Amino acid sequence: MATPARNLPSTQKFIEITNIADDIVISSGGNACLVIEVSATNFALLSPEEQDAKIYTYASLLNSLSFPIQIVIRSKKLDITNYLKLLDDEKNKTQNTALAKQIGLYRDFVKELVKVNTVLDKKFYVVIPYSSLEKGASGAREALKSGTGQDSFVVGARASLHSKAESIHTQLRRLNLKARTLDEEQLTKLFYEIFNDSAINQVKTSPAVSPPVLEKEVK
Repeated sequence: MATPARNLPSTQKFIEITNIADDIVISSGGNACLVIEVSATNFALLSPEEQDAKIYTYASLLNSLSFPIQIVIRSKKLDITNYLKLLDDEKNKTQNTALAKQIGLYRDFVKELVKVNTVLDKKFYVVIPYSSLEKGASGAREALKSGTGQDSFVVGARASLHSKAESIHTQLRRLNLKARTLDEEQLTKLFYEIFNDSAINQVKTSPAVSPPVLEKEVK
Protein backbone atom coordinates (compact mmCIF):
# COMPACT_ATOMS: atom_id res chain seq x y z
CA MET A 1 0.00 0.00 0.00
CA ALA A 2 1.44 3.35 -1.00
CA THR A 3 2.22 5.78 1.76
CA PRO A 4 0.09 8.93 1.39
CA ALA A 5 2.06 12.05 0.57
CA ARG A 6 2.53 14.43 3.48
CA ASN A 7 1.91 18.12 3.17
CA LEU A 8 5.34 19.40 4.08
CA PRO A 9 5.65 23.08 5.00
CA SER A 10 7.49 25.29 2.55
CA THR A 11 10.63 27.22 3.48
CA GLN A 12 8.64 30.46 3.39
CA LYS A 13 6.72 29.35 6.50
CA PHE A 14 9.95 29.52 8.48
CA ILE A 15 10.97 33.03 7.46
CA GLU A 16 9.27 36.37 7.89
CA ILE A 17 9.66 37.56 4.29
CA THR A 18 6.38 37.49 2.36
CA ASN A 19 7.38 39.38 -0.80
CA ILE A 20 10.03 41.52 -2.46
CA ALA A 21 8.69 44.45 -4.47
CA ASP A 22 11.50 46.06 -6.46
CA ASP A 23 13.97 47.05 -3.69
CA ILE A 24 11.52 46.74 -0.78
CA VAL A 25 11.47 43.61 1.40
CA ILE A 26 7.97 43.02 2.77
CA SER A 27 7.71 40.96 5.92
CA SER A 28 4.85 39.68 8.02
CA GLY A 29 3.21 41.85 10.65
CA GLY A 30 2.97 44.98 8.53
CA ASN A 31 6.70 45.63 8.28
CA ALA A 32 9.16 46.26 5.45
CA CYS A 33 12.80 47.16 4.98
CA LEU A 34 15.39 48.33 2.48
CA VAL A 35 18.94 46.94 2.33
CA ILE A 36 22.05 48.96 1.44
CA GLU A 37 25.29 47.11 0.68
CA VAL A 38 28.36 49.07 1.78
CA SER A 39 31.94 48.58 0.62
CA ALA A 40 34.70 47.96 3.16
CA THR A 41 37.73 50.11 3.91
CA ASN A 42 41.08 48.97 5.33
CA PHE A 43 41.09 51.08 8.50
CA ALA A 44 44.48 49.76 9.65
CA LEU A 45 46.24 51.13 6.55
CA LEU A 46 45.01 54.69 7.15
CA SER A 47 47.16 57.31 8.83
CA PRO A 48 46.19 58.37 12.38
CA GLU A 49 44.71 61.59 10.98
CA GLU A 50 42.65 59.69 8.41
CA GLN A 51 41.48 57.25 11.09
CA ASP A 52 40.34 60.12 13.32
CA ALA A 53 38.50 61.68 10.37
CA LYS A 54 36.71 58.38 9.70
CA ILE A 55 35.71 58.03 13.35
CA TYR A 56 34.33 61.56 13.58
CA THR A 57 32.44 61.20 10.30
CA TYR A 58 30.97 57.87 11.44
CA ALA A 59 29.93 59.49 14.72
CA SER A 60 28.32 62.26 12.69
CA LEU A 61 26.40 59.66 10.67
CA LEU A 62 25.04 58.05 13.83
CA ASN A 63 24.14 61.36 15.44
CA SER A 64 22.33 62.50 12.29
CA LEU A 65 19.90 59.59 12.40
CA SER A 66 16.24 60.38 12.96
CA PHE A 67 15.23 56.73 12.46
CA PRO A 68 16.58 53.33 13.59
CA ILE A 69 18.91 51.25 11.42
CA GLN A 70 20.50 47.82 11.70
CA ILE A 71 24.10 47.07 10.68
CA VAL A 72 24.76 43.52 9.44
CA ILE A 73 28.20 41.98 8.86
CA ARG A 74 28.11 38.78 6.82
CA SER A 75 31.21 36.59 6.75
CA LYS A 76 31.51 33.87 4.12
CA LYS A 77 34.34 31.37 3.86
CA LEU A 78 35.99 31.70 0.47
CA ASP A 79 36.62 28.72 -1.79
CA ILE A 80 39.87 29.52 -3.60
CA THR A 81 39.96 26.31 -5.68
CA ASN A 82 39.17 28.20 -8.88
CA TYR A 83 41.80 30.83 -8.06
CA LEU A 84 44.48 28.17 -7.61
CA LYS A 85 43.43 26.59 -10.92
CA LEU A 86 43.71 30.00 -12.58
CA LEU A 87 47.27 30.35 -11.30
CA ASP A 88 48.12 26.88 -12.61
CA ASP A 89 46.75 27.82 -16.03
CA GLU A 90 48.75 31.06 -16.08
CA LYS A 91 51.89 29.19 -15.06
CA ASN A 92 51.44 26.65 -17.87
CA LYS A 93 50.67 29.31 -20.50
CA THR A 94 53.62 31.62 -19.89
CA GLN A 95 56.75 31.18 -21.97
CA ASN A 96 58.86 33.03 -19.39
CA THR A 97 60.57 30.45 -17.18
CA ALA A 98 61.34 32.94 -14.41
CA LEU A 99 57.74 34.21 -14.37
CA ALA A 100 56.40 30.64 -14.32
CA LYS A 101 58.57 29.92 -11.29
CA GLN A 102 57.30 33.02 -9.47
CA ILE A 103 53.68 32.11 -10.22
CA GLY A 104 54.31 28.61 -8.88
CA LEU A 105 55.88 29.96 -5.69
CA TYR A 106 52.97 32.37 -5.22
CA ARG A 107 50.44 29.56 -5.77
CA ASP A 108 52.16 27.38 -3.16
CA PHE A 109 52.22 30.32 -0.75
CA VAL A 110 48.46 30.93 -1.14
CA LYS A 111 47.69 27.22 -0.77
CA GLU A 112 49.69 26.97 2.46
CA LEU A 113 48.24 30.23 3.76
CA VAL A 114 44.64 29.02 3.59
CA LYS A 115 45.61 25.85 5.44
CA VAL A 116 46.61 27.94 8.44
CA ASN A 117 44.19 30.86 8.15
CA THR A 118 40.55 30.87 7.14
CA VAL A 119 39.99 33.31 4.29
CA LEU A 120 36.71 35.18 4.71
CA ASP A 121 34.79 37.43 2.38
CA LYS A 122 33.04 40.08 4.48
CA LYS A 123 29.97 41.96 3.32
CA PHE A 124 28.49 44.93 5.15
CA TYR A 125 24.86 45.98 5.03
CA VAL A 126 22.73 48.78 6.46
CA VAL A 127 19.12 47.69 6.92
CA ILE A 128 16.49 50.42 7.17
CA PRO A 129 13.18 49.24 8.67
CA TYR A 130 9.66 50.48 8.05
CA SER A 131 6.61 49.77 10.17
CA SER A 132 3.01 50.28 9.15
CA LEU A 133 2.56 51.95 12.55
CA GLU A 134 4.47 54.94 11.15
CA LYS A 135 1.20 55.85 9.43
CA GLY A 136 -0.96 55.08 12.43
CA ALA A 137 -4.17 53.02 12.31
CA SER A 138 -4.64 53.57 8.57
CA GLY A 139 -1.18 52.15 7.92
CA ALA A 140 -1.98 49.06 9.96
CA ARG A 141 -5.13 48.48 7.90
CA GLU A 142 -3.16 48.86 4.67
CA ALA A 143 -0.62 46.31 5.92
CA LEU A 144 -3.36 43.77 6.56
CA LYS A 145 -4.50 44.08 2.95
CA SER A 146 -0.94 44.04 1.57
CA GLY A 147 0.13 41.30 -0.81
CA THR A 148 -0.02 42.48 -4.38
CA GLY A 149 3.26 44.42 -4.25
CA GLN A 150 1.52 47.46 -5.75
CA ASP A 151 -0.92 48.41 -2.97
CA SER A 152 -0.93 51.53 -0.83
CA PHE A 153 1.13 49.87 1.93
CA VAL A 154 4.02 49.18 -0.48
CA VAL A 155 3.74 52.68 -1.96
CA GLY A 156 3.93 54.24 1.51
CA ALA A 157 6.80 51.98 2.57
CA ARG A 158 8.75 52.76 -0.60
CA ALA A 159 8.37 56.54 -0.18
CA SER A 160 9.47 56.43 3.46
CA LEU A 161 12.38 54.03 2.92
CA HIS A 162 13.75 55.82 -0.14
CA SER A 163 13.78 59.10 1.77
CA LYS A 164 15.70 57.48 4.63
CA ALA A 165 18.05 55.69 2.24
CA GLU A 166 19.02 58.94 0.52
CA SER A 167 20.06 60.34 3.90
CA ILE A 168 22.21 57.26 4.60
CA HIS A 169 23.80 57.38 1.13
CA THR A 170 24.74 61.03 1.67
CA GLN A 171 26.49 60.22 4.95
CA LEU A 172 28.26 57.19 3.46
CA ARG A 173 29.63 59.34 0.65
CA ARG A 174 31.17 61.57 3.30
CA LEU A 175 32.98 58.45 4.56
CA ASN A 176 34.20 57.76 1.00
CA LEU A 177 32.40 54.41 1.07
CA LYS A 178 30.70 52.99 -1.99
CA ALA A 179 27.13 51.91 -1.35
CA ARG A 180 24.22 50.60 -3.36
CA THR A 181 20.59 49.85 -2.59
CA LEU A 182 19.96 46.20 -3.44
CA ASP A 183 17.26 45.53 -6.03
CA GLU A 184 14.89 42.57 -6.23
CA GLU A 185 17.33 40.24 -8.00
CA GLN A 186 20.20 41.08 -5.64
CA LEU A 187 17.97 40.71 -2.56
CA THR A 188 16.67 37.35 -3.75
CA LYS A 189 20.23 36.10 -4.26
CA LEU A 190 21.32 37.42 -0.86
CA PHE A 191 18.48 35.76 1.07
CA TYR A 192 18.87 32.53 -0.90
CA GLU A 193 22.54 32.33 0.08
CA ILE A 194 21.81 33.18 3.72
CA PHE A 195 19.05 30.58 4.16
CA ASN A 196 20.62 27.82 2.04
CA ASP A 197 24.32 28.15 2.89
CA SER A 198 23.95 28.54 6.64
CA ALA A 199 26.38 25.67 7.21
CA ILE A 200 29.34 27.73 5.95
CA ASN A 201 28.08 31.28 6.45
CA GLN A 202 27.98 33.34 9.60
CA VAL A 203 25.76 36.38 9.81
CA LYS A 204 26.60 38.82 12.59
CA THR A 205 23.89 41.36 13.31
CA SER A 206 24.26 44.38 15.53
CA PRO A 207 21.35 45.58 17.65
CA ALA A 208 19.22 48.20 15.99
CA VAL A 209 20.79 51.63 16.31
CA SER A 210 18.27 54.26 17.30
CA PRO A 211 18.95 58.00 17.40
CA PRO A 212 20.40 59.67 19.31
CA VAL A 213 23.34 57.27 19.58
CA LEU A 214 26.24 59.27 20.92
CA GLU A 215 25.82 61.68 23.81
CA LYS A 216 29.36 63.03 23.77
CA GLU A 217 32.13 63.49 21.28
CA VAL A 218 34.33 60.60 20.23
CA LYS A 219 37.82 61.23 21.60
